[in-house]
Amino acid sequence: MLRTMQRIIPWRLLRFTAVAYLGVLLMLLFIENRLIFFPSRNPRGTWNPPTAQGEQITFSASDGTKLSGWYLPRARPRNVVLFACGNGGNMSYWADYFKTLQLQLDATILGFNYRGYGLSEGSPSEKGVLDDARSARRRLAELSGVSEERIVLIGRSLGGGVACDLALDGCRALVVESSFTSLPDVAARIYPFLPVRTVMRTRFDSLSKIAAYQGPLFVSHGDADELVPYAMGRALFETAPAKKKQFFNIADGGHNDPQPPSYFRELAAFLDGVE
Repeated sequence: MLRTMQRIIPWRLLRFTAVAYLGVLLMLLFIENRLIFFPSRNPRGTWNPPTAQGEQITFSASDGTKLSGWYLPRARPRNVVLFACGNGGNMSYWADYFKTLQLQLDATILGFNYRGYGLSEGSPSEKGVLDDARSARRRLAELSGVSEERIVLIGRSLGGGVACDLALDGCRALVVESSFTSLPDVAARIYPFLPVRTVMRTRFDSLSKIAAYQGPLFVSHGDADELVPYAMGRALFETAPAKKKQFFNIADGGHNDPQPPSYFRELAAFLDGVE
């Protein structure tokens, strides 16, 4: 009897463990988007544009979703920039950054809210966010009078994955700030006991995309980034076949730390050297 019980208990324990493991996996798959996107509907401060000539704009994604953004023009700009932000908050969190970027790069800028963020309709997904970015680039080209291929793409964190995707269509330069090789690579660090690289639907596979991008590339990453490993930023840079590329190391920089003043000087000089 005792031996029989000893055989039954391990089997029940194994079965319980397997069921629990499968349950956790299914739950994470069910709420995947909630674990990736953290939108805020409320502005940090105000929805008023952060520059005197700026205007709040609305436009539509290709599937009809109404989106919101800031168009921040500059007379005779040296650069026209589309900025894709990270996975948290909304574009209003970047108001001070936009002002600095516009001044330092002498740039016309369009920042936008992904679907589900800020004043934009809908809810975010990889496909939807990429559609939003393409629609924002198209609207920026219309407003600024430059072709889409002459727009500088800047993406921060998740936005780096967005910018890498758009860059395959052509751009004046690609700028990637504190971003990852792919989202499954990031998730594998957080959930090493789960087969996330196999089962995750949301990919943002920047490493494979940047391997096909040959245009000018500027990558920055903090060497103390606690969320997206520094090695991922280096991998993006080293994988890119671009002839003109530069890596900017942010000493002791964490994931959400602001860019130092030297970053904007280096980026401006880099873009001045792009035809």
